[in-house]
Amino acid sequence: NESFNGKFRDECLSMEWFRNRLEARVIIEDWRRHYNEIRPHSSLNYQTPHEFVGNLTNELTTEARISSSQW
Repeated sequence: NESFNGKFRDECLSMEWFRNRLEARVIIEDWRRHYNEIRPHSSLNYQTPHEFVGNLTNELTTEARISSSQW
């Protein structure tokens, strides 16, 4: 949480000067999408969160197939 807040402050809030609430919402949402979908995270082995979830889902599906075929 502290890491996210620091990144949000450093990469978004300190780089922008919002003229109104709508502009702030749009810019913050763009940053959030970039953070969650495009930006690699070191804690996820430099994958994006989207890639991490996809890979985890594939691994779980493979494990389930292997497990069910052993019975």
